[in-house]
Amino acid sequence: VITDLMDKLTHVFGQGLSNSFYPVPQQAIGVGSAFEGWSPHAEDVVYHVLVPLHPPPGRAFHLEPNTAGMPQRNFCVRVELLCTCTREQLGENMLCFLHHPEEELRRKQDPSLLHNLCTGSYLDVEKTVHWFYRFVRVAWLLLPQSCHWHLMLQPSSRCCKFQLSKDKESCMVEMIFGVQQGDSDIFVGSQPTDVHVIPSTTWLETYAVAEAKFFRHISRQAPQDSWYCKFLQLLTCILMGVGFSSYTLKTVVMHLLNTIPLTQWRRRDFLQRLVDILKYLRCSLETKRLNHFIIGNERFPMEISLPSDFRAAEPLNLFQHLASNPDAHTKAMHEYICLQTR
Repeated sequence: VITDLMDKLTHVFGQGLSNSFYPVPQQAIGVGSAFEGWSPHAEDVVYHVLVPLHPPPGRAFHLEPNTAGMPQRNFCVRVELLCTCTREQLGENMLCFLHHPEEELRRKQDPSLLHNLCTGSYLDVEKTVHWFYRFVRVAWLLLPQSCHWHLMLQPSSRCCKFQLSKDKESCMVEMIFGVQQGDSDIFVGSQPTDVHVIPSTTWLETYAVAEAKFFRHISRQAPQDSWYCKFLQLLTCILMGVGFSSYTLKTVVMHLLNTIPLTQWRRRDFLQRLVDILKYLRCSLETKRLNHFIIGNERFPMEISLPSDFRAAEPLNLFQHLASNPDAHTKAMHEYICLQTR
């Protein structure tokens, strides 16, 4: 249902925006636990989708690293004006923003992307999300689903969040927008963050598409009775009330899926794999180091496209905060004991 809805929604987006000066949405990509097959709570599942944005005609997106004051790798998306005089000469109804007087542009052509969705020369997350919120409200009325489902938009400054309901059924969708890094499966996205104050021109690097492709890569190779998704479901349910994030456990399981043969993830291996997961987590806590699964991982499947420097990069330590904060490390060790006891 969600995939079909997003296909139709982005189709309407594309039709309405193809000749405009707004970013052009591409086909939505399902990411996160719901699309990877291990949602811990079916009744509370949130369907995360990433909608890639392409620049409109006469524009180009350039990613500029911006690491000031943020624990994540993040970027600003600079919008560059391109010369479109050639297109004008070919008879296309488009004036060149670079080579026509501003007064003529203002009189004959819609405002530039720079005027509406940018702060300075940079694509603004909050302005972009707010604009798409308004577009979703209009586009929804053109979809066949609107006859059977009720759409309720939820407030959010960095993503487009809405609830769909029909009779006793309901589901939550969180749509984030992303700009692709080259032709890779790594994006910078508008996803919410734990950091309370974040500039609206900051786009966070997201690995969600590459991770979803990794799970599809594993599912194609694993025996039909593999239980690796059930391990994640069980452990994330047990995590309720314990301080480890589901992403921490997902990272541990992905590392083990990349090293333990897939024939050893069956039901009969259940206890041994649980032991392996907990041992890996404990070792990571003791050394205060849990390497990011993608950055610096030379064993990452080659069929999934990464930026050229990713595999040889210095691995990102997800437990860096434990190395710099003894109290946080002590608390994490105590939480591990609680997890192990459960």
